[in-house]
Amino acid sequence: MTLPNHLTILRIVLSPIFVALLLSENVFYKQLSLLVYVIAALTDWYDGWIARKFGHITRWGRFMDPLADKILTSSAFISFASLRLVETWMVAIIVIRDILITLLRSYAELKNKPVITTKGAKVKTFIQMSFIYYLLFVYVINLSFEGVNFDASLLNPTLIYWVMLFITLLTLWTGIAYLYDNWKIIKTFYVTAGKRASESI
Repeated sequence: MTLPNHLTILRIVLSPIFVALLLSENVFYKQLSLLVYVIAALTDWYDGWIARKFGHITRWGRFMDPLADKILTSSAFISFASLRLVETWMVAIIVIRDILITLLRSYAELKNKPVITTKGAKVKTFIQMSFIYYLLFVYVINLSFEGVNFDASLLNPTLIYWVMLFITLLTLWTGIAYLYDNWKIIKTFYVTAGKRASESI
């Protein structure tokens, strides 16, 4: 297994550790969660850079890298919802979208028709990551300095709501675009499932 693939696995492993630290009641652990998230996010940049520079691009990596991104971002959004920083229904849309796209990717791999990550999806991931960085940093800083109140400015609920709504709609749109672009693959799944169902009767 190549180094980029090891880094992808590391990102997946760090995701539940990040969640456990962030949801802890201990402020120090919450501070550590910021460091863990930064390290996990850096592995995404670094494994991509290594894969492109040294040609370590594998079929496994093309599938697992975006999956690791989804696991990391979904972990952060679910944690934010648990902390009541963002709306739960928005997080639910993002997570359900990611699950559907992962299922699509899995089926496409079985058919030897890998789904290519679109530019829109890459932009979506960048915006999601930037927002998570911002919200996580401000939240941890706010807890670390109890004498300073950031709530009225940096943790403004209205601003966070509208930014999160934009991210939710963007995520939903890229999901719909994936389904539309890969409709032929989805159609073959229904045809195959229908044949198997009729044969089993």
